[in-house]
Amino acid sequence: MAEVVILSAVIKIGVALGNEALKQASSQFQKSIAQLTELQGRMGRIRSELRLMHGFLCRVDVRNLKNQNYGIWVQELRRLGHGIEDIVDEYLHLVGHKHDTGWGAYLKKGFKRPNVLLSLNRIALFVKEAEINLVHLFQAKDRWVPMVGGWDPGDSSYIVERSQHLASISRSLDAEDLVGVDTNREKLEGYLGSDDLVRSVIVLHGMGGLGKTALAANVYKKEREKFECHTWVSISQTYSIKDVLKCLITELYKNRNDTPGNINNMDINGLQDELRTFLQDKKYFIILDDVWAPEALNDLFGALAQNQKRSRVLVTTRIDSVAHHALQDQRITIEALSKDDSWKLFCKMGFSRDTNHKCPDEITQLAQEIVSKCKGIPLAIVAVGRLLFMREKTKVEFKRIHDQLDWELVNNPSMEHVRNILYLSFSYLPTHLKSCFLYCSLFPEDHLFHRKKLARLWIAEGFIEQRGASTLEEVAEGYMQELVHRNMLQLVERNSFGRIKKFIMHDIIRELAVDLCQSDCFGVTYEEDKCGGSLENGGRRLVVHTLTKDVEKSISSLHQLRSMTALDDTMPSFTLLPLLCEKSRYMTVLELSGLPIVKIPYAIGDLFNLRHLGLRNSKVKMLPNSVEKLLNLLTLDLCTSEIRELPSGIVKLKKLRHLFSQKWNDQSDRALEACSGVLISKGLGNLTNLQTLQALQAEDDSVRQLGELRQMRSLRLLNVKRIYCERLCESLIQMQFLSYLEVTASDENEVLRLNALPPNLQKLRLRGKLDEQTIHESLVFKAAGGNLYALRLNWSGLIQDPLSSFSRLTNLTELFLINAYNGEQLVFRMGWFPNLKTLVLKDLPHLKRIEIDEGAMATLEKLHLDNLNSMTEVPLDIKFLETLQHLFFIEISPEFLTLLRSHRRIGGMRQFRYSLRA
Repeated sequence: MAEVVILSAVIKIGVALGNEALKQASSQFQKSIAQLTELQGRMGRIRSELRLMHGFLCRVDVRNLKNQNYGIWVQELRRLGHGIEDIVDEYLHLVGHKHDTGWGAYLKKGFKRPNVLLSLNRIALFVKEAEINLVHLFQAKDRWVPMVGGWDPGDSSYIVERSQHLASISRSLDAEDLVGVDTNREKLEGYLGSDDLVRSVIVLHGMGGLGKTALAANVYKKEREKFECHTWVSISQTYSIKDVLKCLITELYKNRNDTPGNINNMDINGLQDELRTFLQDKKYFIILDDVWAPEALNDLFGALAQNQKRSRVLVTTRIDSVAHHALQDQRITIEALSKDDSWKLFCKMGFSRDTNHKCPDEITQLAQEIVSKCKGIPLAIVAVGRLLFMREKTKVEFKRIHDQLDWELVNNPSMEHVRNILYLSFSYLPTHLKSCFLYCSLFPEDHLFHRKKLARLWIAEGFIEQRGASTLEEVAEGYMQELVHRNMLQLVERNSFGRIKKFIMHDIIRELAVDLCQSDCFGVTYEEDKCGGSLENGGRRLVVHTLTKDVEKSISSLHQLRSMTALDDTMPSFTLLPLLCEKSRYMTVLELSGLPIVKIPYAIGDLFNLRHLGLRNSKVKMLPNSVEKLLNLLTLDLCTSEIRELPSGIVKLKKLRHLFSQKWNDQSDRALEACSGVLISKGLGNLTNLQTLQALQAEDDSVRQLGELRQMRSLRLLNVKRIYCERLCESLIQMQFLSYLEVTASDENEVLRLNALPPNLQKLRLRGKLDEQTIHESLVFKAAGGNLYALRLNWSGLIQDPLSSFSRLTNLTELFLINAYNGEQLVFRMGWFPNLKTLVLKDLPHLKRIEIDEGAMATLEKLHLDNLNSMTEVPLDIKFLETLQHLFFIEISPEFLTLLRSHRRIGGMRQFRYSLRA
């Protein structure tokens, strides 16, 4: 994992040698240009050296990880990498801060130019020393650290060997060892024995340890004799296509007299031709086990003859992109075992046949808690079961295992194959994904991650690299998708139009990742008096789960800390910020949301490296003027704090990307002014990198300057008056990337006339009386607004049924009408809203009837009918909504409830929910 630290230093030096930094440095140190050139040259050489080291570390044979001398060398390399990063940060602070603030301000405060030159000299000395130490460290490796496997990037024999050894363990399982696989086994056997003549590809897909190989082996033993020839080959991410082809030929020709004798001399094309010729007229069955890359299949499929003999290729993989090589109906996704099947498998492994695999009653509860920690992973359940099989079946012994299961998983030799199978998934991750993955393990078990927030934290931590024209946030989302596709993170929820929204980390995988975090000093977790890792040994990140004592008494060695996240909103915080400002000079991330912080110290401005400041749900009422010195700040989260006006210097933060400042005044979201925002009176147009602004109290000047914010993606505007609307539309049209827009009128009588909204909007919320011409004129409400996925109207005062206009929005997945329509009837015609998933009709006091034609809203899943006082008849047309899963009738009368229960379609719905009017 030192490669993560090295990569971070490489990226940071790249910024220091970038055009912007070079321009700033040259303009400030014109009289010391020779010294500056030498300094930049040394940084360039260090960067080249570190890039080579990174490449070396990425291909080191995993057997070296247990070498004590190698571990010491990596520790020293990590320490040096951290030191280099600190020096470069000092340099960037020197050239960037002085440039942005101007020399005049510093001279007024008594600073003199010679002091700055001394700082440059000091940095130059540190860089020179770092370069010498780097060379010395690499020489020391050659003297003291014997390496296993050499430096050859093609020497992947050990990893291949481990992969094949782990696969052989799974293949050796008897059929009776398998539990909960009957459905998938029947499905797989059906695919293998189908009448389809063409060669087909079947894929077993799922995270490591779920039993893909075991199921494949079980079916292979049973079905292989039905084919003219068959073979099994294990593939790893570091596969050699030539070796795989030779293995296939050798196995297929086994026990034949015509085995080609010259395959060792053949090139890849010759081997492919040989294999294709052999298979061309045969019904064959080939298993490609543990495939990690789509390219592996592309390399092999050309050699596997596409004949009409009912041949079958079975692929097992952990990677989603590999699974896509099969037709959708021939992909079998292996899920974790159910609670019952997990218990059945555990008992089979943990208790002897003499007792009929029965768990003694006195230890049943403890045993069930142990099994639940395995979260349905058969590999872990089998290992734990076999571990307990060897132990006394007493309450005391099972309590001991229960309390130290995490330790057993990481340290017990009998659990090594569990560690190896899951560790392979980690070791095969690219470096840029390793740091993102380990970061997630610093959070508690079952912590629910939200895509947007995690992306902002990853960016602030420096894990995300620029890729082409994509924003860093888009790159971060791609990283999340890749980790989900690799089954390293578990998807919990997508939004209505398919993007990842929430996910968690599997407990077993998390425990192994936590161990890696500690051994590699990646980060530290703190929970009561239990500290996972050590800040003293170079831990740069701290996530506090629970803390009942004062921070200063509980956590020492804060000087190396660059990132702190507090998850316990009850922890004492009165000394926290002053302490961090004093001792953590290089702080990058301060996520303190929920803490009862009242005052922000002026010294916050000294944290020149700060990129993320989270004060959501705090008690803070004002920010000090010194925040204008936080020139590297990317995210400022003040949501639901007490702040109503930002310091004027906030507009100097030109790197700021996300500003959250709204406060909810009405949690029910029924009031027009349900939330309030902040004022930015002058200079808003300077924040040209801003992507998120939630929420801004509109004023004449700020509305005019909004057009300068061309990178805006998400905008929430409050207190909008009709006189602002024309100017507002002119500004909004300049925002070509804007995907989310919420506009709230200043009061109930103001009319929003927004007839020129950006056509690329994906989510639109309008709160306030709506000029109906807006619906007819704005492109976003016409067929051209095909990007719109979610529409929410509040307090709109519409008289005419708007559904015919909205029906042109064929990609709409969410529609909310809340106190927005004063008519008596809404009609949903056949074919309208073909992709709608959620419909909410709320606080529509005059609505009496809802008509739904058969074929309307063909994919609707959730229907909320809330506080519809005038509706006295059950909308019988609900019967046409065949995909409906959740139906809510909120704030209804007892009489209406009686009608609902008598309705066969509604009364019998499992997901039918209601509440009575108070």
